[in-house]
This record gives sequence, C-alpha cells and structure tokens, in this order.
Amino acid sequence: MSEPIEGRMTAAAEDEIVVFLIGMRINSFAALRSWVPVSRAMPPMIAELAREKGSGLLGFQLLLGFPRVLYVVQYWESKEKLLAYASAQGKEHRPAWAAFNRRLREGRGKVGLWHETYVVPAGSYESVYVNMPAFGLGAATGVVPVAGRGERAAERLGQRAPSAE
Repeated sequence: MSEPIEGRMTAAAEDEIVVFLIGMRINSFAALRSWVPVSRAMPPMIAELAREKGSGLLGFQLLLGFPRVLYVVQYWESKEKLLAYASAQGKEHRPAWAAFNRRLREGRGKVGLWHETYVVPAGSYESVYVNMPAFGLGAATGVVPVAGRGERAAERLGQRAPSAE
C-alpha cells in the first residue's frame, strides 16, 4: 500500500478528463453462475488497458458498495479513446460484453450491470487530498501541492470566491 503524502495535495490534471463509472449489482447471492463470471470479467480488461500505453486509461480505483455492488471508477484522457476501446475488435471488452448479455438472458435478473460516463472540461473539476496516498484522480495523474493551484476549492476550480461583504 502507498504511503500517505503529508500535507494538502491536489490532482496534477489540467486537461479535460473523462470519468467512467462501471459496476455490477448482485441481485441474488445464491446465483453464483450469474454474477461470479461478471465479477471476473473486469480485471483482464483493466490489465489489458494498463499494459497498452496510449490506450487512454489514465488510472482506476476499484470500489465496493457493500454488500451488493462492485464498481470501478476509471479516468480516461478522452471520450474517443474510451469509445474506441469499447468497440475494438480483438480486445477483452467485446467478448466480455457478449458473455454478459448471454448471462443476462439466462439469469433472469440475478445480476445487474451499470455504467455512467462524464466528460469533464478542463477547469471544471478540483480535488484535495490531505495526508493521503495518491488516490482517485490524483493517483491517475499525479499530485501537486494545493498551494500551487489555490488554497480554496473555488480557486482550484478557476472561480473567484464570493466576497465576505
């Protein structure tokens, strides 16, 4: 596990970021044949993307929404690269998607899948990490001291803080 970085840090990202959330919901714990293969499909895709420099994947975070939901937060450099991977022949995603659809028809609602995609323009996101290892967007793009970007969230978002009049 990474060591905490003392002090206040922010993500080094400066350009547009694409945030892709994808996950599964176990609707029936007893239906192992429905949800176990779905849960095993994501690690090979992440490994493939991590191996391929230029894939567009900047970083990811695996999360658990206890007790039924597993999900991955992914940070991408562009929506074009995310969509290219999703439709690429010969990559891990296409067969995993086809297998999920077969399982969905056979499983009658035993497992669910969801995703959300957010295209976030440069200057429209901010982050702060206090005494944390690099995490989330900071792990994907690196971190820099907060002081270089502004002490307040409004400054880091490129906005003027309201006056205290």
